[in-house]
Amino acid sequence: MSPDLKLAIFSDVHGNPAALDAVLRDIEAQGGVDGYWIVGDFSALGYDPVTPLERITALDNVTVVRGNTDRFTVADDLGLPTREALDDDPDLLRRHVHIVSSFSWTRGYITAHGWYDWLAALPLEQRLTLPDGTRLLAVHASPGQDSGPGLAPDMTDDEVRDRFAGSDADLVVVGHTHLAHDRRIDGLHLVNLGSVSNPPTPDRRAHYVLLEADADGYRLESRRAAYDIPAMIDAARRVHHPAEDYFLHFFA
Repeated sequence: MSPDLKLAIFSDVHGNPAALDAVLRDIEAQGGVDGYWIVGDFSALGYDPVTPLERITALDNVTVVRGNTDRFTVADDLGLPTREALDDDPDLLRRHVHIVSSFSWTRGYITAHGWYDWLAALPLEQRLTLPDGTRLLAVHASPGQDSGPGLAPDMTDDEVRDRFAGSDADLVVVGHTHLAHDRRIDGLHLVNLGSVSNPPTPDRRAHYVLLEADADGYRLESRRAAYDIPAMIDAARRVHHPAEDYFLHFFA
């Protein structure tokens, strides 16, 4: 029997259209979906900030959420390290300049292609009631936050309770840490979607989740999609991104 609702949910594309395309191909191979929920970090850090936006907005029934790197890309001021921080860590200024260069490169790229306003208007969260009444919340890191510690497997129950208190939801999906994780605590189901790109684990495949829901409940399936990573690395090296080494270290 077909579900009443089938969604593809993923996060952290990070300007990697090759990884995104692998996910979209796998979704079609599973019979397609009724909609796509994409939970932030669309463009920054990767070699092609715009193609993922073109792919995503061309899909039917897309719901989106802002990630921290989306916010950083359109921020007018990323701040400066304090004198005290520089005294403690003399290399901090070099790293900060590197970060600013990376986000400035991405901002120029998306602005030149007409995507600044779209990225700047992304909402912090999205909500949906599933057919069985389950309240779904999607946010990049944690309720009310697109940054911070987020949800990671090594967090204690008390840390999770504190971070996700007041979710006003039954199922919360997040990204941000790139660490796929599923936890139930105090009646709340928390799911970290892993990441489409920039994996912090030895498995370099793009990760996403399928959700099927009907009047009897919902089911989640964690999926990974393989793609030609050496070809993606070659493409990334051709664009002279100022943070090329940082992006590519995830695929070493």
